[in-house]
Amino acid sequence: MRHNADVERREPSVARQVLLLQVLVVLVLVVSSLALATIDARRDARLNATERAVGVASTLADSPTLVTALATATPSATIQPYAERVRADAEVDFITVMSLDLLRYSHPDPDNIGKRFVGEVGNAREGEVFTQEYAGTLGPSMRAVVPVRDAEGAVVALVSVGITVASIDRSLRDDLVLIGVSALLVLLAGLLGAGLVSRRLRRQTHGMGEREMTRMYEYYSAVLHAVREGLLLLDVDGRVQLVNDEARRLLDLPDDVIGRHFDALGLAPGLVLAAVGHTTQADDLYLAGDRLLLVSSAPAAWEGRAVGAVVTLRDHTELRAVTGELDVVRGLTESLRSQTHEAANRLHTIVSLIEMGRAEEAVDFATEELQIAQLLTDRVVGAVGDPVVAALLLGKTSEAVERGIDLSITGELPEGVDVPARDLVTVLGNLVDNAFDAVVDRPERRVGVRLELVGDALRIVVGDSGPGLSEEDAAHVLDRGWTTKASAGGVAGGVAGGVAGRGVGLALVNQVAVRHGGAVSVGRSELGGAEFAVMLRTAPVTGPVAAALTGPVAGSVAGPVVSS
Repeated sequence: MRHNADVERREPSVARQVLLLQVLVVLVLVVSSLALATIDARRDARLNATERAVGVASTLADSPTLVTALATATPSATIQPYAERVRADAEVDFITVMSLDLLRYSHPDPDNIGKRFVGEVGNAREGEVFTQEYAGTLGPSMRAVVPVRDAEGAVVALVSVGITVASIDRSLRDDLVLIGVSALLVLLAGLLGAGLVSRRLRRQTHGMGEREMTRMYEYYSAVLHAVREGLLLLDVDGRVQLVNDEARRLLDLPDDVIGRHFDALGLAPGLVLAAVGHTTQADDLYLAGDRLLLVSSAPAAWEGRAVGAVVTLRDHTELRAVTGELDVVRGLTESLRSQTHEAANRLHTIVSLIEMGRAEEAVDFATEELQIAQLLTDRVVGAVGDPVVAALLLGKTSEAVERGIDLSITGELPEGVDVPARDLVTVLGNLVDNAFDAVVDRPERRVGVRLELVGDALRIVVGDSGPGLSEEDAAHVLDRGWTTKASAGGVAGGVAGGVAGRGVGLALVNQVAVRHGGAVSVGRSELGGAEFAVMLRTAPVTGPVAAALTGPVAGSVAGPVVSS
């Protein structure tokens, strides 16, 4: 393990690898360009030298002085000094005038006059211009051979003009210095640019190496898609930069969510404000569609610089539903305890009557209690076709008796209503518990439950004689964390302030309503307090219809989680 760690530490960073690659590329380009420029300059210099030689030779061949001198008995006496003057003026290395037999009439070295010309003349004797690079007595040179014609146009002699390669290279030296300086400047500019790019890349990659970045990406991708919590990363402008599969599922996000503003995704306003505005406390509950999500948002920073926010999502829909059912079961248990207590009191009364010898009164007392209990049971079971809901209402009836609350149940719930008993227990249990809490401190304790079918929907209405909702409370009943437990009585209340277990009941009721294509409305009860009315379609609604019902609607519970 230590050996691997040492190897990884020695691994050059991506920025350094890019720098080395850029330096190599710049060097190759500069050296190649320098070589090509040098070769091209030398080629141009030799071509220019050849053209100069042709020009000087042609001018000399057309000179009357040369033609006149060729007609004398001693041409060299006139041609040699004349050719040397022209050579000096034209800045060429040699001018050789020769006969058609290639015998020299002139040469920079007088000792070579009269000797045979060294080199080729091509088709110059036939009147054509001939050029070549040839190593003669003065060394390698670029030379031109031009025919000399008399007045009748006949070729009578040849003129050869040459510029040595050494002279050409001396004249090229200044050009090569300029080319070298230019190449050096280009190299320095390339190295400077490579250094700046490497510095920026090192800052962006945090100095990591190739294998380290590859491993980080693989781990990051694996962890991102393996975690069971939803995860979103937002930049400072509120745009989604990263989202995992669970977050896509929980929020039903589109495929093109990356780069879009979070507040443009059609989510509940409270959830958007929590994620973008960082208003959530640790693990706050919000509604998103038909899901109850535990949301946590925290600002993200790197080296003291804000880079956005990290939003985590956990699905608490099932957990809260089960918690609600557990609360109902606890309520039923408490009701059974109350009934057991009442039954024990009645039994003691009957035993005491028998011991007092009043058997007939004991029988009448027992029969009367049984008739009342059976009448209540028959009435509830007859009105409510679902045995689970009937058991809940019977339990609430016993609880109401124990707490001194007048509970009335009207209407009916026929068998075959396409609403699961689990959802009905959630709605009735939470609303009735709220109503009990609302009237517990009131002198007149009355709660009414009404069940009725309205077309293809089931309407559940729970009202109480509590203090009701003020206009301010009604306006804030949809706010996140609103709870009745914070106030002295009634369903009106305040913000739970992050208290565990608060702000959930009505959210669960609303969730059930939305899932069944309905809504929760709040109003004034005939009993004087608050009234909650829940509409549940008998056929569940899913897809776009259900999604459309999750937005804020006037007079209904939607959006952020509210308290029960």
